[in-house]
Amino acid sequence: MADSSNAFAIRFHETGGPEVLAVEPIHVGDPGPGEVRIRHKAVGLNFIDTYFRTGLYPVELPGGLGNEAAGVVEAVGADVTGFMAGDRVGYFSGPVGAYATHRLVRADLLVKLPDGISSEQAAAAMLKGCTAEYLIERCAKVEPGQWVLVHAAAGGVGSIAVQWLKAIGAKVIAHSGSAAKAELATGLGADISLHCPMDELAAKVREATGGEGVPVVLDGVGEASWEASLASLARRGLMVTYGNASGPVPAFAPLELSRRGSLFVTRPTLFDYCATPAEMRSSAARLFEMMLSGSVEVQIGSRYPLADAAEAHRALESRATTGSTILMA
Repeated sequence: MADSSNAFAIRFHETGGPEVLAVEPIHVGDPGPGEVRIRHKAVGLNFIDTYFRTGLYPVELPGGLGNEAAGVVEAVGADVTGFMAGDRVGYFSGPVGAYATHRLVRADLLVKLPDGISSEQAAAAMLKGCTAEYLIERCAKVEPGQWVLVHAAAGGVGSIAVQWLKAIGAKVIAHSGSAAKAELATGLGADISLHCPMDELAAKVREATGGEGVPVVLDGVGEASWEASLASLARRGLMVTYGNASGPVPAFAPLELSRRGSLFVTRPTLFDYCATPAEMRSSAARLFEMMLSGSVEVQIGSRYPLADAAEAHRALESRATTGSTILMA
């Protein structure tokens, strides 16, 4: 049995601000059929966690948070093959509840961590990196030489996406929220790194692309960047709106897409692109390949003790973070 004397999870009994998060002791028993028990080493912090906490995405209360973590297998249940005690593993496709020191997880949700990828790197990279993978390679299907506008380019997904795009030969216009973050994006390889107000962005993008605009926009910001993103797109361009950091995008009429040049808009989620264990493991394998080759370096900007998850949420929502933030279990 797991040592329940020091096991705890971060829970919340009502939706709201970071103050609703509380440390609660838990008892983690033996794994059942098809399950493994993991002792977490590091837990990934992602903006989607705030959507559950605030109630933007419904969750049953009382609830937990977190979709990804990495650690060591302590025990395996019946019918589990391919994993044994002592294996280093990670997961990033839920279910929600990774903000915990120990956890029972279905074995089909796990990926083994290769040599050369630490638990901290995995927790910092899996959800964000596999998001970058599906956005670039399977959703937008970016081709070498294409211009791509990346919003929040110094953030968790953005910092990985900039490096990934450069590695496959794309040209990147990065947009960040400050001069300091724009400098970070330049260091990641962005061809052009901007930090201008949103109402000036489209003009600068068109200036950089000879008036044409970009074929693809990767936008995790949402409401605040929606208009600028649409105005930055080339004819038949693709708007990939994958996050709501500033709030959900406004309602719009499909005719607006015609007026702006027969544009395409998609609102994808990682969980539809990693819907099966095979898809999930393939995405993770591609990410680890990019990391181990040196094409993608995961920037861990901040580390917080798991018990300080509320403080980590405050930093994330105030845009005080760069790169990935992890919670140390």
